[in-house]
Amino acid sequence: MGRTSSVKKVFTVLSIDGGGIRGIIPGTILAFLESKLQELDGAHVRIADYFDVISGTSTGGLITTMLAAPNKHNRPMFAAKDINHFYLQHTPKIFPQSGISLFGWRASWMRWLMRPKYDGKYLHSLLNSLLGDLTLSQTLTTIVVPAYDIKLVQPCIFSTTEGKESSLRNPRLADICISTSAAPTYLPAHSFTTTDDNGNSRSFDLIDGAVAANNPDDTLVGNELSVDIATTENLQRLVDIGTKLLEKPVSRVNLETGKYEIVEGEGTNAEALLNFAKLLSKERKSRLMNQ
Repeated sequence: MGRTSSVKKVFTVLSIDGGGIRGIIPGTILAFLESKLQELDGAHVRIADYFDVISGTSTGGLITTMLAAPNKHNRPMFAAKDINHFYLQHTPKIFPQSGISLFGWRASWMRWLMRPKYDGKYLHSLLNSLLGDLTLSQTLTTIVVPAYDIKLVQPCIFSTTEGKESSLRNPRLADICISTSAAPTYLPAHSFTTTDDNGNSRSFDLIDGAVAANNPDDTLVGNELSVDIATTENLQRLVDIGTKLLEKPVSRVNLETGKYEIVEGEGTNAEALLNFAKLLSKERKSRLMNQ
C-alpha cells in the first residue's frame, strides 16, 4: 500500500519595494539574508536559489533583475552583497546633483514642468551594457516586474512565465528595468517593441511600475525620503538606516490603526532573518533530496 507524502508544499516569494536610491535599504537587508544562507549552505548559494518568485517595483525591479539575471556561468549576475556597491557607484551618475541659485530657480522650475529632471542616458547605457540581449525568459528563477503603459493607461506586468510562453511578452531585461525605473518627472518614459517569428509585433510605452504598485517606507524623513538625492552623505545615511534596521525589534502593521507596532517575543529583524534563512535552507535541501 502506497504512503501519502506528508511534506507540506511551500511556495517562496520575495517582494522588493521601489524608491530610487532607497534601494540601498533592501540591498542591505538582502545582503544580510544571503550571508546567513551562505553560512548554512556554502559560499556559492545566492538569493535566487531559494525563491520561486522574486518581484520588485521601480528600483526594486532593478534589484530583482540583478538577483535573477544569469551571468556567463548561468549563475546570478550579482550577489546580494554587491547591490549596495552598485548603488553607491552608479546612482550619483544616474541622478547627478547640481546646485540651483535663487536667480536660476524660475527657469529651472519651468524646465521641470516641461521635461524629466534627468535624461536617463547613463542609466540606459549602464543597463544595456550589463544585461545586453538577455530576455525575461532567461532569468534563473521566475521574476515579476510591473510597469505602467501610458498609451493603454493600464499596468503592464512582466513575468518570466509569460516570457517563456510568448515572444511578444519576452522583452530584453534591460528594457524592463529601464521601464519600471522611469519615475514620472525624474526619468523619461521608455518605448520599445517586441516581435515574434511570424512577424507580429507589440509596442510598449512605459513608465515606473510604482504608478501601479509601490510600498514606500513611511519612517524616513528629509533627504532620506528622496528617490534621487544621490550625494555621498545621503547614500551613506541610507546604508546606516538599513544596518540599524537589522538591530530594531520586529514590527508589523496593525490593520486597525495602520501603524507599525513592535511584535513581542520575536526579537530583532536580524534574528528574524536568521530564522527565515534556516527555513529557506531547510526547504531547499528538501527539494534537492526529492529531485
